[in-house]
This record gives sequence, structure tokens and C-alpha cells, in this order.
Amino acid sequence: MKSLSNLDYIVFLIYFVIVASYGFWVYRRKRNADATSKDYFLAEGSLTWWAIGASLIASNISAEQMIGMSGSGFKMGLAISTYEWMAAATLMIVAIFFIPVYLKNKIFTMPQFLSQRYNGTVAMIMAIFWLLLYIVVNLTSILYLGALAVNSISGINFQVCIWGLAIFAIIITLGGMKVIGFTDVIQVFFLILGGLVTTYIALNLVATHFGQQGVFAGLKLMTQQANDHFHMILKKDNANYMDLPGLTVLIGGMWIVNLNYWGCNQYITQRALGANLKTARGGILFAAFLKLLMPVIVVLPGIAAYVLYKQNMFHQDLIQGGEVNPDRAYPVLLNLLPAGLKGLSFAALTAAVVASLAGKANSIATIFTLDIYKKAIKPDAADKNLVVVGKIAVVVAMILGIIISPFLGIDKKGGFQYIQEYTGFVSPGIFAMFLLGFFWKRTTSSAAVFSAVGGFILSVVFKFLPQFANLKFLASTGFSKANDQGVYEIPFLDRMGFVFLICVLGMIIISFIENARGDRSHGLEVDASMFKTNRAFTAGAIIVCGIIVALYSIFW
Repeated sequence: MKSLSNLDYIVFLIYFVIVASYGFWVYRRKRNADATSKDYFLAEGSLTWWAIGASLIASNISAEQMIGMSGSGFKMGLAISTYEWMAAATLMIVAIFFIPVYLKNKIFTMPQFLSQRYNGTVAMIMAIFWLLLYIVVNLTSILYLGALAVNSISGINFQVCIWGLAIFAIIITLGGMKVIGFTDVIQVFFLILGGLVTTYIALNLVATHFGQQGVFAGLKLMTQQANDHFHMILKKDNANYMDLPGLTVLIGGMWIVNLNYWGCNQYITQRALGANLKTARGGILFAAFLKLLMPVIVVLPGIAAYVLYKQNMFHQDLIQGGEVNPDRAYPVLLNLLPAGLKGLSFAALTAAVVASLAGKANSIATIFTLDIYKKAIKPDAADKNLVVVGKIAVVVAMILGIIISPFLGIDKKGGFQYIQEYTGFVSPGIFAMFLLGFFWKRTTSSAAVFSAVGGFILSVVFKFLPQFANLKFLASTGFSKANDQGVYEIPFLDRMGFVFLICVLGMIIISFIENARGDRSHGLEVDASMFKTNRAFTAGAIIVCGIIVALYSIFW
């Protein structure tokens, strides 16, 4: 039933009151008349490890995961969990190698890193680029998909949904990173609790349909009824190989996706940049453990929906435009929940969307205010002025997101695929620019420009190359596969790997040429002692990696 009961609204209202009240309390308690702009944008020295970890996950998990990844679970199965489980491994690398470099060199924004490491021109180009990417791709897709999901579950008018989510997020964002960070703890609590309830009901539904009871019986039945949906490494003959090409998820492009997202992304790293190293690492480790849990919440319900669909349940509910739309699987399951529990799951979905919107809006405001307004528009701006500009930027960005989101075809492409495709055009070049900038002092500014601009151009070339060249000769290696029209294409993740390698090689060649002419760039302060970890973190990291190895061994 596409509506909420009075009990559901009461549960949702309780969630809203708790989040809003706690956010207001944090704002009043931690408000400081002498607070700086860095305090507002980064919550400098205020966030605890558990707040950082919760905020990382709350900002990361949104409608494209809750809806899109469940849809991918319906379509391709557990293999889509590689985005979550490999992210947990990536977070360990970011905590050990990336965060110490940022904190040691007092880096607060990604454009600032580029300015400090290369030059102001590179920084300004990328600041404008990131601003456009965050607004046009990320903010719009979160807003649109979130409103679409809320509408499909509650029946509330789409425009009311999109404005309601935006206003809720603005209220939280205007309190600064402190309010975002601490309210995200509650958002994650609702997200996980509501998500686990949905998974519990879904697995129970499978068990009941086959005359059994209990979630473990449901899980066992799912592995029997949809065995092909419980493999992490897809073979070449799998219909979904182009999305997840075999071992590439372990030793190829998936690392570029994750390292760029978790290590070179203002939206994510901002949560840790205001803390000390021990606190930042503790928060990232906590986030890694939560990442391991995410497939239980977002993927298993999709597989359960697939098993029930194969048993001729809710066929009509999944049909859109005359064919099955996997992205409808999660909303369909939520609509089967009893009153009260549906309100809890509805609150979980709303929490995921609002937390992501707030985090993204804060990052947009941070980059615009500190890297564009202060550097190019008003260099002598006072801290209070910067905070005001940041708040205005939040509101303007959200309004722009609402206005342009219906025109981007997000619903036709699928939210998760929409974000992956468009960020994937730039991820390899940006990651190469950051990686060499971190660890090779001879890397020059011209090499960085080549990687940023050339990486994008190369991604476009590889995307359209199959239209001009027959790539069948790569089929035996697994680097190409015929599509429905018989054209051999390179899998998305493999394209990213190729572009990354070319960017690194090009940067090395350009840097050697410029070094020979006497050109030098500014190296960062980096020494081996920065990468040492304490025993607690080391033990936690080993446990995370051990769980990942076990999961891949079981579901290979």
C-alpha cells in the first residue's frame, strides 16, 4: 500500500523531533562567539571518533544505495557488495597513508591541497570543477532519488517530498559541521535499525512463502533459490560482467573508484580533517566496520525481492514502462511492512537522504567559501563574513539542485549508475594527480593539469572507442565483451584502470622533462613515522581485513 498510517507518521515525527532537538542542543552547547570559519566548516577539534565514523557512513549511504544498490542486488546479486566491502579495505589505506599527509600539512580542503602541492591555477580549476560536479551530479541525484523513494513509499506529492528533504537538510547544514557530525550519529542509528528491520521482514517473508520460519531459514532458502546471486566474482559469461568484470573488483579499477572517493573527496575527508590523527583514524576504522554491515541492509533485501519475484509475487509492482525496474524492489518491500515498522524504515530512508544532502551541501559551501570566495572574490573577508557566505551557498546550492534535477534523466539511468558513470570520467585522472602529489616530490604542476584534463579526455575516448574500432581481440583477456548489438565494449572499471595507468605514465614523463629544465613543484612534508599506527588501530584493521577475506572466500 502506497501510503503511511497514523502510527507510521508518529514514528517518523519522533525521529524528526529527536534529530532536530539534538541538533539544536549541539548548536547551542558548542556555539562559540569567537568561532572561526574553519570551526564552522570543519568542526575543528570537536568531533569524536564515533561521530566521525557515523558521519562518514551517514554521508555516504543515501537513496542511490538504499534504492539503487538494492536494485542491483535484485539484478546481479551479492556481487554488488564489492562497493561496500572493498570500501572497508580502502578506508584502512586512507587512514594509514592519506589522512596523516593531510593533517601534517594542515590541509582543510582538496583545492587547498592542490594549491599547496602544485599551484593556485590547478587549485582554482579543480575547485570550480568540484563545485559543478557536486551540484550537478551528486546533490541533484541525492535530492531527486530521495524524493522519488519517499514519494513511492508514502504517496506524498513528489514536489512536497523534494522541498521537504531540502529544507530538513538545510536546517541541519546551517548549524555547521559540528551539528552535522553529531546528528549523523542519530541518523546512522535510525538508518541501521530501520534497514535491519526491512531485511528481517524480507528474509522472513521468503521463509514464510516456502512454509518455513525465521531469518536464517529465509537466508538459506535464498541461497538455494537464487544460487547465482551469491557469487562475488562474476565470470565472463555472466550478463552483469560489464558492470563488475571478474577480478577487476579485487585488483583493478574498483581500487581507483574507492581510493578517489574516500581519499581525495572533500565531501568525505572533510569529516576527519578537523580532528587529530588518533581520533581521525579511530573514526575511519569505525566507518570500515559499519561498511561491512551495509550489504546486509541494502543488498539482501534486493535478493529477497528477486526470489519472491521468481515465485510470482508483486510482478505488477515492479513493472515500469512495460519492463521490470529493479530499483522498485526496495520500495515494494517497504510497502509490505506493518504499521509502525514501515514508519521506522521510512525514517531510516529519510535519515540516509538528509544526512547525505547535509554533508554534500556543507562541502559545496566549504569549497566555494574558502577556495573561491576568499581567494578570488574577497581575500580580506572576515571569519564572520565567510560563515554567512557559506550559509548562503548552502541555500543556493539546494535550490539549484531542486530546479535542475528533473532535467538530468536520473530516473532513466538509475541513481547508482548515474553517479558512478559521471564521476568515473574524472576519477582516474584526479586520483593519479593526488597519488603522485603525495608520494613523489618531483611531480610538477603541468603534469597535474595533464592528469586532470587528459584523464577526462581519455575516459571519453575509451567510452566511445568501440564505435570506431573492433575490440574483439581483447575478449580473450576479459577486457572486452559484446553488448546486445554485438559491439565489443571495455567494462567500465577496466576503462578506469587503463586511463589511470596512462595518466600516471604521462605525469612521470612530463615531470622528468620539466625537472630536466630545472622546474620544480612544492613537495609536501612527508616522512615514514607519519604512517605508524597504534596497537588498537592495527588490531582493528587486521580484523576488518580478515572479515573481508572470509567473505570473499565464502562467496567467491
